[in-house]
Amino acid sequence: MGDLTWDRHGPMGVANAKRNRTVLDRGQSLAALRKERIGEGESAVVIAAGPSLKRQDPAQTLLARGYKGAIVTTESALLYCLRAGLVPDLTVTLDPHATRIVRWFGDPHLSVDALKADDYFSRQDMDRAFADEMAANREILGLMDRYGSRIRIALSTSASQAVVDRVLAVGMKVYWWNPMFDDPDQPNSITAELQAMNRLPCVNAGGNVGSAAWMMATEVLGKTRVALTGVDFAYYDGTPYKNTQYYKEAVALVGEDNLDSVYIRLFNPDLGAWFYTDPAYMWYRQSFLDMAADSEARTFNCTGGGILFGPPITTLPLDQFLDDVIP
Repeated sequence: MGDLTWDRHGPMGVANAKRNRTVLDRGQSLAALRKERIGEGESAVVIAAGPSLKRQDPAQTLLARGYKGAIVTTESALLYCLRAGLVPDLTVTLDPHATRIVRWFGDPHLSVDALKADDYFSRQDMDRAFADEMAANREILGLMDRYGSRIRIALSTSASQAVVDRVLAVGMKVYWWNPMFDDPDQPNSITAELQAMNRLPCVNAGGNVGSAAWMMATEVLGKTRVALTGVDFAYYDGTPYKNTQYYKEAVALVGEDNLDSVYIRLFNPDLGAWFYTDPAYMWYRQSFLDMAADSEARTFNCTGGGILFGPPITTLPLDQFLDDVIP
């Protein structure tokens, strides 16, 4: 699966990193973020944009409880947070796609023709605010123009030119980092080559932005008790295959009639419910469990859905995390 991830994202990410050398002076190294005191106490809440997000609505809980710890979001959860009136302390972006990821920041150049050419957002089980995509884009453009300068961003050097241009245009406070494309200790390592080129820290992001956000909370901000929300790595039973992220790749691999052979059903004993996932997210799940096992931080899954369970993860509701875990 690591090889497939490289095939899908690697060459594009490396090309982006080389191009972004010209704008590295518009931000700081991620190392500088470790010196900042972000949020009160030793806790953080990660907000990602999995299918549980709209069902559990963690932003309302955090606002109602007056949570003062660090809030770290994926870029895909920005619209959700800002619409709720929750301005995160830090957001994270990783994916190098040339045109899709900028949508989370508002795409000044989005057109109806572009939407017709790519149904990535419209077909997925994602934020219903994107149902009217042009209206949603206008909304996030306005929100980011208003709040962007208040938000720090851990900006991967793999980010597309569209994302970098938008981030700089709205005045986000940039902290650059390199994703680990391979083992930097191996001969001819691409990761080691990038690090030698730009001298920026390399971070094991677990292959996805949700895991990257957790890494920022635990290993960069140094938070010792971290709650996850919206980190599903799966879909609710009953979600049509067409509404999943890697549907088109699955169809290309095995055909429409054989999709049951690709998707994996898994019972979450902590929640007493079934979910299903695909090989990519199954790999992300295992990678996350491995990273969490190596961390000194305690991780609490407050997502309320999905398949991230088992040692060293503790599953509990977000309210209980706020009541019992935060000193």
